[in-house]
Amino acid sequence: MGFHEVRFPATLSFGSVGGPERRTEIVTLANGFEERNTPWADARRRYDAGVGLRSLDDLEALIAFFEARRGQLFGFRWKDWADYKSSPASRPITFEDQRIGTGDGVTRIFRLSKTYRSGPAAYVRPIVKPVEGTVLAGVGGLPKVFGLHFAVDATTGLVTFAEPPALGAAVTAGFEFDVPVRFDTDRIQVSVASFQAGDVPVVPVIEVRV
Repeated sequence: MGFHEVRFPATLSFGSVGGPERRTEIVTLANGFEERNTPWADARRRYDAGVGLRSLDDLEALIAFFEARRGQLFGFRWKDWADYKSSPASRPITFEDQRIGTGDGVTRIFRLSKTYRSGPAAYVRPIVKPVEGTVLAGVGGLPKVFGLHFAVDATTGLVTFAEPPALGAAVTAGFEFDVPVRFDTDRIQVSVASFQAGDVPVVPVIEVRV
């Protein structure tokens, strides 16, 4: 699958609307009870890139980005302003934000992830597009130094430690991340007169598996 490691202009995605989508299959039984199941282990996010446009310059930037991606052909990075980092929105990132694994004395590679909790339930979301230069990591409650103790592949979300974390040691990380997406259309219809009157084009964007 073609993917460009470039982010959609963050100033345009700031005003967008969208979020996670789940797929649930529901069967209502003869007694009125339901059976619910899902074929998706992870949510898939959808956005509308047209909502964030504020000027003709923004529109020109959108069209340039769309053309460079050849419409739906190539994926790209998207900043979801409602959910783009490992810490709560009001707090700075720390190396203890997310537990991404437990040391066994052998494993050196761990995948970044973000855990969403509500009551007794939790969902662990794999993070595959961390923002380069934002990743912090720690082992056993102690911070590690990027470039000396660990390295990060910003295209896959894999963290590689120089030495395997000790048996039972908590492996933690903090980071910013993007969502891998593509345009969900091969056509953008624009009327300058309508745009100036406040009518923005609909430009759907959908998350892709990478």
